[in-house]
Amino acid sequence: MSGNASRLSAINAINNGSKKETEMPDSLSSIWASDVFNLATMEEALSKNAFKAMKKTVQTGSPLDPATADVVAAAMKDWAMSKGAKFFSHIFYPMTNATAEKHDGFIVTNADGNAITEFTGSLLIKGEPDGSSFPNGSLRMTNAARGYTAWDPTSPAYIMNTANGATLMIPSVFMSWTGEALDKKIPLLRSNAAMDKAAKKVLTLMGETEIATLNSSCGAEQEYFLVDENFANSRPDLLLAGRTLFGAAPAKGQEFDDHYFGAIPQRVQVFMQDFEDKLFKLGIPAKTHHNEVAPGQFEIAPYFEAANVAADHQQLLMTVMKNTAKEHGFLALLHEKPFAGVNGSGKHVNWSVGNSTQGNLLDPGSTPEENLEFLLFCGAVIRGVHLFGPLLRAVIASASNDHRLGANEAPPAILSVYLGDQLEKVFKDIQEGNLQPTECGGVMDLGLSQILTFTRDPGDRNRTSPFAFTGNRFEFRAVGSSQSVSGPLVAMNTMLADSLNWIATKLEDALSSGADKTSAVISVLKDLMDEHGNVIFGGDGYSEEWHKMAVEERGLKNIPTTADALPALQEESVIALFESTGVLTPVELASRYEVYSEQYILSIEVEAKLVIDMATTSIYPAAAAYLAELTSTIATASGVGVTLDNTVAQKVASAADAMMADVDKLSAALTKHDFPTVDEHMQFCAGEIRSLMDSIRESADLLETLVADKDWPFPKYSEMLFIK
Repeated sequence: MSGNASRLSAINAINNGSKKETEMPDSLSSIWASDVFNLATMEEALSKNAFKAMKKTVQTGSPLDPATADVVAAAMKDWAMSKGAKFFSHIFYPMTNATAEKHDGFIVTNADGNAITEFTGSLLIKGEPDGSSFPNGSLRMTNAARGYTAWDPTSPAYIMNTANGATLMIPSVFMSWTGEALDKKIPLLRSNAAMDKAAKKVLTLMGETEIATLNSSCGAEQEYFLVDENFANSRPDLLLAGRTLFGAAPAKGQEFDDHYFGAIPQRVQVFMQDFEDKLFKLGIPAKTHHNEVAPGQFEIAPYFEAANVAADHQQLLMTVMKNTAKEHGFLALLHEKPFAGVNGSGKHVNWSVGNSTQGNLLDPGSTPEENLEFLLFCGAVIRGVHLFGPLLRAVIASASNDHRLGANEAPPAILSVYLGDQLEKVFKDIQEGNLQPTECGGVMDLGLSQILTFTRDPGDRNRTSPFAFTGNRFEFRAVGSSQSVSGPLVAMNTMLADSLNWIATKLEDALSSGADKTSAVISVLKDLMDEHGNVIFGGDGYSEEWHKMAVEERGLKNIPTTADALPALQEESVIALFESTGVLTPVELASRYEVYSEQYILSIEVEAKLVIDMATTSIYPAAAAYLAELTSTIATASGVGVTLDNTVAQKVASAADAMMADVDKLSAALTKHDFPTVDEHMQFCAGEIRSLMDSIRESADLLETLVADKDWPFPKYSEMLFIK
């Protein structure tokens, strides 16, 4: 089928295809967490003592008795089977941004040959996948492959329903036979524990006597694109790389700002309703959805949850999104920059820390200058970002996120902290030793009697800041849409733990010297601001002036690519940070550097191979066919005395030749593998390979604007972004 025939077929399929009918949704109360084995379900299914033990484990992380695990396993099996499940799976999160599952049946046979069901505490607690078949950074080899999954009782089990049936899914950690973390969950749990321990030191010094277990919380705003599967199936780059490696800009993009918060297309609304109903059944609190800035782009934002559960739910949300999109004839794109020239997609991670006794410790209240505990915890964040900015950049580094960071819709690759006018003044006053009362944002009064007045926030928002305070939490805006939130949460929790330990030591010294509590806190924060205040910035993070000031005057680092970012994982300060807090051993940290650098190199090489293939087998033949047609037409016209302009033919020939010359260069570059270090290999990919890919794309995109529409082989931006 010719290129144009394929595209027309796709458009006709969209226009004439059956669309999923809209159904009235079930009430929220009838479906909420109906497929989750949560505390409410356990209270009905377990004995009083077993439920009490499980509740304590879930809420405080206390160890669970093996006998109780047997009771829980039996109840969990009965509940799952009542939901139609015949299989169970330990679901875990290896060092990729995906999830992994190993399914086992409840079924066993007895001596009589009859089938019975069995699910004991030991089966619940432990599973055994192959540890060497997942990215492990040389922690496991093929001849030493054993790995274990282990039940995480603090994250609820749930039922995953598919067209083929129901499966009991058990959130788990994943480790090697030798005990190293092979996943993203173990470090997250450890980082929460380290943060809890350090926070309790500070709160105790502040005179608190009742201190419940502290936990970080997370609410992650998920951006994504929807493309009709008829178009996606005609784009090898979308299917294999998640982004368009070629594509000329359409006549209309997002320049009118008419898509953002606009009316949601009916077909997309039906998808969203179905998607969110499935999330509600799984206990995932999807709260907000809307059109995003780019055409074809949307966002869903769940409510805050405990970090560990939120991380599990984020992984599940991405899985459910992709599966539900497919049911509605869409491909959901989570790549950070699937379309050049339009808005990319992020996953803004809203992060805070608190407990049931002190509440949210990043809530300033109405008089932040008087809220000493808030000031200490906020100061700890400021210190952490300043000291470990390169680490924060490393944990959001990927080949796909490199396309977005520093662009107009994403924060720059310089880590700074935005506090807002009110808080920035408070910390500046502390640094100057002259703490003064602050003012709220005042009343918003438009002078219209029918519009009720309301209190304005004390500070504006800053979309150009990668790490911004937004009222009662920090928003890490630079996280990529396809990424697990676990890595960023681990880094934030760990840097907070380190800073709280530093504060506790300084605070204890000040109090021991006879200072009162307020004076001691101000003294500690003054020292903190003197050393780390340079990271606070409230201006335009995209401006050239800031980039120059940040590097030359403030000593901050501008880290544009993953090749530049990942070496931070090898820095002594970062190794010491994770080792001292017990979050990652040096060996575990080194394994992550190896895994992430390999993923970066492989991602770019896969894209480069796709560029070569698409340019050689589809784009060049289309250009050649059109050039032959043009040349023939010009020659025929000349034969009858008509002179036609051959400018287009010359441009097509020139662009096609330039494209194939660069294809030859890229092919040669991909054969180079004699790099002394991984760092040099990454830099080669970031520089030479990416540059050649861009050159090929420039020629190919020019050809798209020259070659007749009937001859172009791939769906165009104007079709993929606007036809729903």
